[in-house]
Amino acid sequence: MRLPSWLAQHVAALRLLLVMTVVVGLAYPLAITAVAAVPGLNNKADGSLVSVNGKTVGSSLIGQSFTDKDGNALVQYFQSRPSAAGDGYDPTATSASNLGPESIVDTLGDPAQVNNPDGDGSSPSLLSEVCARSVAVGTLEGVSGARPYCTPAGVGAVLAVFRSGGNTGSITRVVSLNEPCPATPFVADYQGVKVECSKFGDDYSKGIVTPIRGSAPDKPAVPADAVTASGSGLDYQISPAYAEIQVARVAKTRGITAAQVDKLVKAETTGRGLGFLGEPGVNVLKLNLALDKQFPYTAS
Repeated sequence: MRLPSWLAQHVAALRLLLVMTVVVGLAYPLAITAVAAVPGLNNKADGSLVSVNGKTVGSSLIGQSFTDKDGNALVQYFQSRPSAAGDGYDPTATSASNLGPESIVDTLGDPAQVNNPDGDGSSPSLLSEVCARSVAVGTLEGVSGARPYCTPAGVGAVLAVFRSGGNTGSITRVVSLNEPCPATPFVADYQGVKVECSKFGDDYSKGIVTPIRGSAPDKPAVPADAVTASGSGLDYQISPAYAEIQVARVAKTRGITAAQVDKLVKAETTGRGLGFLGEPGVNVLKLNLALDKQFPYTAS
């Protein structure tokens, strides 16, 4: 008996569904699971977990923070790069901040809401986040935290310049957009016009947004990966340059020489993939574990 065409089509579709369910939903996952159990691959399949004395302390391929409960850096350890994943290095919330190079003007907070537990509505720009991190890292590591387009206080050095003709004409007013009153602006005047601090609620949209480079060197002492988060927010490596500026602090805290620390840094530094892919990196977790093993830290 020949089935009607419409019924034959439904039967064929059902057969295809059953076949694909078995192949893709059962056979393929089971095959991958079997491959993942092969010696030499099983550790990676389980998350490349690292254990010390039977206790899991992290993953060799997922970053983590080395801070206290208040978020302050543990000075005996090398610090990871910033993370925008959740509250920081949250594998369930891997993401970037989605802020780009044009994010240079902060959202000012409402002074009347300063005691509001939900916040005052303020939001820093990417530029100010980078500037603040650079100052903090510089202070921690004993190097200059100065970088282009940042104020000494650690916010974006950005002015709103008002001209008599809109985009042209003489300058009539200048406001430091990221320095709310009563702050003293990072520059006293701009082309002969006094610079004002910004005020919550004022409209500065008619001003020309003007970043000020300042006198910071082209190559800041604090490297880029120390002040920017990765796209995933889970980077387990830092650059050799970021590791280098941390050597002196870690050596002093642990009471050992910089040469001893530097030797461990080099041991945990990997080169470019295949000799040309990516950049050299230092595995922060493995480096800190090596420090604890060879030069245990005792708080004074």
